[in-house]
Amino acid sequence: MKTISRHSRMDDGTTRSLRRLLTVMPLSILIMLLFTACSVSYKFNGASIDYSKTKTIQISDFPLRTNYVWGPMGPMFNNRLRDEYASHTKLIQVKRNGDLKIEGEITRYEQRNKSVSAEGSSAMVELSMTVNVRFTNNANHEEDFEQEFTAQKSFDSRLQLTAVQEELVQQMVKDIVDQIFNATVANW
Repeated sequence: MKTISRHSRMDDGTTRSLRRLLTVMPLSILIMLLFTACSVSYKFNGASIDYSKTKTIQISDFPLRTNYVWGPMGPMFNNRLRDEYASHTKLIQVKRNGDLKIEGEITRYEQRNKSVSAEGSSAMVELSMTVNVRFTNNANHEEDFEQEFTAQKSFDSRLQLTAVQEELVQQMVKDIVDQIFNATVANW
């Protein structure tokens, strides 16, 4: 009968630990090398602009060309659009001859009944806003486009539009500006 001493058990445990370490270690080193050898480029602002070719942007005022007009909407949209490019890119905003050019108009602003209550009256109202955008990239005209961007927000029909209009328009302006930014310089 074979007698196992306390030292031989420790040697077996040490040997197993050493084998496990020698198996795991090369795999860990390989993974670390892969991560350090491959560089992933991601910009947290979402913009993918070649600043060696594109240095300026021209953003024209977007006039209101809608049947229903709420006065503050035009300046609210124009300011938010300019602020988005100023805070998320290194582009210099110019009045004319920009490397990138964004122009257009606010073409639709309307409300409609969205759903009906059990009593047959309107329960929700949908407010929508549409902006037509013409984008020109003077460094690469293949990226030029004209496109409409739309956002909608709903509110309870028991509320007056005047009570929720400013907040809802701000939300729609943010949505549309995000869409325009993504379509023009994010290149997702």
